[in-house]
Amino acid sequence: MFLPCHQISWLSSSESDPFFPVHEIKPILKPFSVIMGKKNQELAGAGVTLWLVMVMLMSMVNNGDSIGANWGTQASHPLPPATVVKLLKDNGIQKVKLFDAEAPVLFAFRGSGIEVMVGIPNDMLATLSTSVDAAERWVEKNVSAHISSNSVLIKYVAVGNEPFLSTYNGTFLSSTLPALQNIQAALIKAGLGGRVKVTVPLNADVYESSTQQPSTGDFRANIKDVMVQIVDFLSRNEAPFTVNIYPFISLYNDPNFPVDYAFFDGYSSPIEDNGKTYTNVFDANYDTLVWALQKNGYGNMTIIVGEIGWPTDGDRNANIGYAQRFNQGVMGHLGKGTPMRPGLVDAYLFSLVDEDAKSIQPGNFERHWGVFNFDGTVKYNLSLGSGNRGLVKASNIKYFPERWCVLSPTASLDDPQLVPSVEYACSHADCTSLGFGSSCADLDARGNVSYAFNSYYQTSDQLETACKFPNLSVITTTDPSQGTCRFKRMFQEQGKGNGGFLLEPVGVLLQMLVFMLAFL
Repeated sequence: MFLPCHQISWLSSSESDPFFPVHEIKPILKPFSVIMGKKNQELAGAGVTLWLVMVMLMSMVNNGDSIGANWGTQASHPLPPATVVKLLKDNGIQKVKLFDAEAPVLFAFRGSGIEVMVGIPNDMLATLSTSVDAAERWVEKNVSAHISSNSVLIKYVAVGNEPFLSTYNGTFLSSTLPALQNIQAALIKAGLGGRVKVTVPLNADVYESSTQQPSTGDFRANIKDVMVQIVDFLSRNEAPFTVNIYPFISLYNDPNFPVDYAFFDGYSSPIEDNGKTYTNVFDANYDTLVWALQKNGYGNMTIIVGEIGWPTDGDRNANIGYAQRFNQGVMGHLGKGTPMRPGLVDAYLFSLVDEDAKSIQPGNFERHWGVFNFDGTVKYNLSLGSGNRGLVKASNIKYFPERWCVLSPTASLDDPQLVPSVEYACSHADCTSLGFGSSCADLDARGNVSYAFNSYYQTSDQLETACKFPNLSVITTTDPSQGTCRFKRMFQEQGKGNGGFLLEPVGVLLQMLVFMLAFL
């Protein structure tokens, strides 16, 4: 039996290719959001007037099919903020959800008219929960300053990111609500309480159902008390409930999950529930939350889908075809709503671009959620609006020369240094496309090694020393990509000369020294 509200289990892939280790790099940040909050009141002053004008313009520009997007920056080579803002505007994306509040990123949104949800990482919740002063300083630095001086249209502050995941073992259970309260108090003190709303992006595992029917849903028993307190606080402050819903995870966790139920184009065995018919797991999951809210006295609460999407690599069900099918289905479904909540669904697509430095503890797919590749190129045809216009790639991207690092034709697969060399390369770069069922799974052994070497070489900005695996590697000017397997060519980061990740000579020499010592 499958439940419409799945409980996600964060496990490493058990089908990893032996050529690369599954390693954790950073705490996972997940991620699609459309945010259309209530109109703002009590506007005064020149800065506020400008803000009001921008909101009015946005209300004229934004129509019902406008989608939001999550933009994460856990990448070895993040796209420049100005490039990303232009990418969003070129594709008609009027809302963005961030996972932090980095000044250069927020500065890039000045005067853009794009609605912004800034994020507070989980590791800040403890401090913000115990210090009103810390909350006030955070709001002044990361919200007030950008609204008043840079005309950034900040609409929401996301306090934490899925803080109640079961894998956190209750780490943030006692700090989330106090942090939320202190940030709200700081916004009110700054005169922003009426126009910048707080929220907590939560995973769909905060609620559950005992059957396939959404009507049996309620908040998870072990966190119900704090969930009701959070919902009550959000309701009293006219703030939304934000939930991340991932049908892909239902399919990933359960091999018996019906594939068609994850999509929006029909399911042969729909679920019946009190006269409501469910033909896809998104509707069932969303309405499980609606029922949970209703049972606890908050049936009219505004809901935002903070993240929804489908990865394109890293698992047998993570591919271009499924991603296109799902995300286009999302775009056609958002205007219809769910059986319990007909009408427009506010949602943010997860995610805008791939992030090659994300943790792969949940699975190798974590680095492949983007509708755009790491360099802003388009992965597949996707219409984000009523004009049926396809995606527009990022502009003004300058790439390194057409050079790739591959296994030398004269190298032997029996060379004792080959395996440690590949392990070294994949521990310093992204090799998740080599896994079972992934885009490069059909490569032979030599192809696997070449992919690993090239991934490290490109991540290292094509430094010559990064293709010096002893008696094993060689640089080629012929693109080694084959079939669905794309050998990347890195772009040059602005303001970093020949590149970024391993640019400083001392760092390069140190890494190569460690590398060579490994073979002694």
